[in-house]
Amino acid sequence: QVQLVESGGGLVQAGGSLRLSCAASGRTFSSYAMGWFRQAPGKERDFVASITRAGSTTAYADPVKGRFTMTRDNAKNTVYLQMNNLKPEDTAVYFCAADLGPYSTRTSPSAYNYWGQGTQVTVSS
Repeated sequence: QVQLVESGGGLVQAGGSLRLSCAASGRTFSSYAMGWFRQAPGKERDFVASITRAGSTTAYADPVKGRFTMTRDNAKNTVYLQMNNLKPEDTAVYFCAADLGPYSTRTSPSAYNYWGQGTQVTVSS
């Protein structure tokens, strides 16, 4: 079992920054990959970023490349999503998720086994 709790969401103006955190507990944190996803009202849950177990490799969705950075601190059982130059289209509920599978980083929500409750990010124009 893995429990995930996100924090750090909020309201920010376009061009601003936010850093999301996701604290994990339960299974050994360094044994699984992690991902961030987002879901806007009326839309599907979309991949944002993922990171391997050791944090050596990351992957990003095209809309966030160059603006978002995902990192992890295995000593603190926490992953982060640094979001810079935010745009109104980044407005969504952001979820972190744990992938217990044997692969490095995956982009499909169905690959992930555990999910946090989500944190709202709202970017005003």
